[in-house]
Amino acid sequence: MKSGTIELRATIIGLYTGRPRQHWPGKPVSAIVKHLARTTQELGPTGFANDEQADLSVHGGLEKAVHHYAAEHYADWRSELGQDAQDFGPGRFGENIATLGLTEAGLCIGDRLTLGSAVVEISQGRQPCWKLNAHTGVATMAKLFQETARTGWYYRVITPGSVSIGDEIRRLECPNPGWTVERVTRARLNPQLDPGLAATLARLPRLAPGWAAAFRRKAGPEYREDVTARLDGPA
Repeated sequence: MKSGTIELRATIIGLYTGRPRQHWPGKPVSAIVKHLARTTQELGPTGFANDEQADLSVHGGLEKAVHHYAAEHYADWRSELGQDAQDFGPGRFGENIATLGLTEAGLCIGDRLTLGSAVVEISQGRQPCWKLNAHTGVATMAKLFQETARTGWYYRVITPGSVSIGDEIRRLECPNPGWTVERVTRARLNPQLDPGLAATLARLPRLAPGWAAAFRRKAGPEYREDVTARLDGPA
């Protein structure tokens, strides 16, 4: 661990993979349904060998190879949503990794961590879409993700390796202290972000290129972002 980096550790309690399937007639296929992987999984540059994404324009790839979700958030969802969320638990939101002890408030963009024998780096948060609504049966789930910034985060893979339930995740580097996943994700999901902040974030080291480009657009004083299609989905 680099000098000055606050140590963070957690144990993987859930590891999930899946493949694209047709879940909702008349709508695009999705790989949001993941299944518990009880055996060791090999992690390469674009994700786990047994995991796939349906639409690589918005999911997966080098910058979104692995999605990590904080398992402690599920208790909040169950408390807030009541009966609609009583079956919510690790793996429910299509994540690959579940832990206790790591959240968007404590981790920063660009943090480098061990993940089993692999090394990964936080590239961006998650932009929730309508598939969360369809998958969970909660019509406003994507909007709630956006409002709370309990979205989870994505990793790019620095060093491939193997990952199993019970493996440790440990932070090695924190090059952007203060720029937490929560802070940057809230900024990305804010359709009326201050242009000055957007310009600053566009230059944030190790931020995913797609998010950096989005912040450059947001830095334009006349730019307005319409998120209706992402949150509500196809008609």
